[in-house]
Amino acid sequence: MNIQIQKWVDRWLGIPCCAALSAWHGTWNFFQYTPSVKPPPRRILVILLSELGSLILSEPMLCRLQKRYPDATLYMLLFARNRQVLDLLSFVQPEHILAVRDDSALHLLIDLWHSIRRMRTIGIDTVVDCELFARCSAIISGCSGALRRIGFHRHAQEGLYRGSFHTSPVPYNPYRHLSLQLISLADAIESGETPRAKSDLVTGPFAPPTFVPGLGEVKREMDQLYGDYPQIVGKKMVLLYPSGGLLPIRAWPLEYFVTVAQALLQDGCAIGVIGLPDDRTLAEALRSACGNNDSCINLAGYTRSIRHLLCIFERSDLLITNDGGPGQVAAMTHIPTIVFFGPETPLLYGSWSPFAHVFYTPLPCSPCLTAYNHRTSPCDGDNQCLKRIAPESVLAKAREFLIIR
Repeated sequence: MNIQIQKWVDRWLGIPCCAALSAWHGTWNFFQYTPSVKPPPRRILVILLSELGSLILSEPMLCRLQKRYPDATLYMLLFARNRQVLDLLSFVQPEHILAVRDDSALHLLIDLWHSIRRMRTIGIDTVVDCELFARCSAIISGCSGALRRIGFHRHAQEGLYRGSFHTSPVPYNPYRHLSLQLISLADAIESGETPRAKSDLVTGPFAPPTFVPGLGEVKREMDQLYGDYPQIVGKKMVLLYPSGGLLPIRAWPLEYFVTVAQALLQDGCAIGVIGLPDDRTLAEALRSACGNNDSCINLAGYTRSIRHLLCIFERSDLLITNDGGPGQVAAMTHIPTIVFFGPETPLLYGSWSPFAHVFYTPLPCSPCLTAYNHRTSPCDGDNQCLKRIAPESVLAKAREFLIIR
């Protein structure tokens, strides 16, 4: 479903729904006795609907929950398109995953209805809502029937209304990395402090989760790749991800990618342009700008799964990517990675990979995509924060990585 439609629905339907749920919970709590001492969590639901990369950054929080509540059963609600990453993390049993389709409004409503019914049947007692002020996840939390509902709260800030039915509201802190903020949500489950985010100081860094391929899996996938594209055999492989995904404002200019690709092709490297099937046209435009060089191949839509992509990462020499899923997923392997930030900041969303290098121009207006504006940039497409990252600087860093490799 189009992201602008999602934002419209979240605002104009989400606000009255949150208000109605707040009134319902307030009335229910007034007439219903709630014990001051609650039993330990037994069935914990984590809601993390958003982008694929956020799942990787949530791994420290999932570790925290597993360690603190070893006898509890962990459930996860997420978009179906992100399920492959959760399966790789192996924190949640497949039968405990509630996957919601978001390819259409009808599918979204049907799957949310069934998911809420399942939550209440299971008897979820604790919900950890990891979304940054999305009202959809707050409504799910309010309808879950859980005794404990933890989520980010605006407190004294104007706007970003999500109702008042979270039993443990945690103030969102735009100065802390997302992984650390998610840990604060986990620590707030049984916290009695005000605000709930006064947990033990955790600063990172964290070791990213590791991709463990099956016996011979990487070789089989690479043999297939070399069979399909024999012209790249024996060359250093550089992967490019030029798409901005759901947020095109995050994309480094395509002509800059072309400049870097042309130089690396002249160095004797092979270039693989990765992405989703919808990115094939963009990838083909990059290939065409490189003179349709045989060593520049279009891999957008080529990989069948995240596992397939990770196998290619394992044998590639460098990834150059916009901020988004590929840069976060790459942290599960040892591939050197160059990531471009600008509309969002690496201080909040940077990868924990020791092999990642960030290019970031902190202009006075950057970052412009925040939880406070529902990730709507005011710059009307003129992302100077990315345009001012010179291709020459990126090429120099790329060559440094390739020599080290």
